[in-house]
Amino acid sequence: MRNVDFGMQNTGSKDLKKRTKQFAIEIIKFVEKLPENRITNVLGRQLLKSGTSVGANYRAACRAKSKADFIAKMGIVEEEADESLYWLELLVDTAIVERDAVNSLMDEANEIVAITISSIRTVRGNKK
Repeated sequence: MRNVDFGMQNTGSKDLKKRTKQFAIEIIKFVEKLPENRITNVLGRQLLKSGTSVGANYRAACRAKSKADFIAKMGIVEEEADESLYWLELLVDTAIVERDAVNSLMDEANEIVAITISSIRTVRGNKK
């Protein structure tokens, strides 16, 4: 079955696929470097799950069968990116890691959330 084009099936979609995959890779590398203890094992596992889920769900959104399907899948991308941001904030706020160590990850998570929200709004606006 052919993908439906929601304005994301162009070069921007390829760029976001690369960005979300790179985000997952950077999350994996970051979690691997966390000190090993009960707290970081739990927070790290949660961050790993949400951070790698961003790209997987974006890829699923690119294969959406309808506008409603696209919006639903992009909503998951937004939630997972925001959740990743939450786990990163907890690591900083509990002084487990320095803010400087996660600035780029937090910035990228925020940008992915913003791009996702914008994409959802665009598609909703085109529904009429």
